[in-house]
Amino acid sequence: MYEAPTQADGEEARAFHTDEYLAILKEANDGVFKEKYAGYGMGPGDNPVFPGMYDFSLTVLGCTMTAARLIGEKKVKRAFNMAGGMHHAMRDRASGFCFINDIAVAIEYFLSKKMKVMYVDIDAHHGDGVQAAFYDSNRVLTLSLHESGRSLFPGTGFTDEIGEEKGKGYSVNVPLRFGTDDATFIWAFDQVFEPIIDKFNPDVLVSLVACDMMHTDPLANMNLTSEGFLHAVRKMREKSTRWLCLGGGGYNEFNTARLWTLVWALLNDIDLPDELPEEFVKKARTEGFQLHGLMDDPYRMGEWRKQEVMTEAQNSIRDIKRTIFPMHKIKVKKGFFDDLFY
Repeated sequence: MYEAPTQADGEEARAFHTDEYLAILKEANDGVFKEKYAGYGMGPGDNPVFPGMYDFSLTVLGCTMTAARLIGEKKVKRAFNMAGGMHHAMRDRASGFCFINDIAVAIEYFLSKKMKVMYVDIDAHHGDGVQAAFYDSNRVLTLSLHESGRSLFPGTGFTDEIGEEKGKGYSVNVPLRFGTDDATFIWAFDQVFEPIIDKFNPDVLVSLVACDMMHTDPLANMNLTSEGFLHAVRKMREKSTRWLCLGGGGYNEFNTARLWTLVWALLNDIDLPDELPEEFVKKARTEGFQLHGLMDDPYRMGEWRKQEVMTEAQNSIRDIKRTIFPMHKIKVKKGFFDDLFY
């Protein structure tokens, strides 16, 4: 039996965050706001000061690091912390509901074990904190598919953000138009994920499998269903030898529970029945959530919008194949631009 997760200590967080920021975060643990906290991204809005915020952040980090160590010590091949995935937190400030970047700390741990890391983010919001953490590194390749920064926080993640210095070519972004559906997302994911992971050949895959690209999510503007979401998750499992999986965003709590249950089952080779438990569906509807009784989501987007979202995805993939692919000597078949249209 594997050890239970324990709360991390501040020392562990120092692998990524500055001492000054961690000291401020610890001071704010009493929940009393001070003006100086605003300089570290905390205050009214996305990152409120609340009692126990430092303890909470260390608990999330502890769970992620327990999973990372199990993988790094080769005790397990795959591990999932659905409470993890604080991908917006920066070295010296909070951002986007995120105070301690457990992903960056876990990646630093894998790097200390001389492991090459690929990070894949399918949150509706661009994984800016993780990208910034390793923007100049060629030992970490970050791939983020997300709603375009033109229509959603944090306003970054465009195709020209490709890394710098040694990390040039190791930051890959696929911004997608608001309203993107399963077909477009699956097409875009398949265009980049497999060629890149095959060429980079990481020792460990770290991924954020957020649920806020779903058409039911109240904080984003995408139109995915479980079909598009699980396609990416299955591909990540197929192509990884060791895999740290983290939850990330998802603001329709019942659909998030449904989708992360599917991820957990996939990681554990469990086939679930398609029918949701009756009590779960009843509770969801009682609380005002429009939830059907199946694990799979039958929603389909109207035809009128499909060409708009596909065109933007095609433009993003074209940019990546013109810039990133040559840097890694990834072969592109002659005339591939013709295949971008259908």
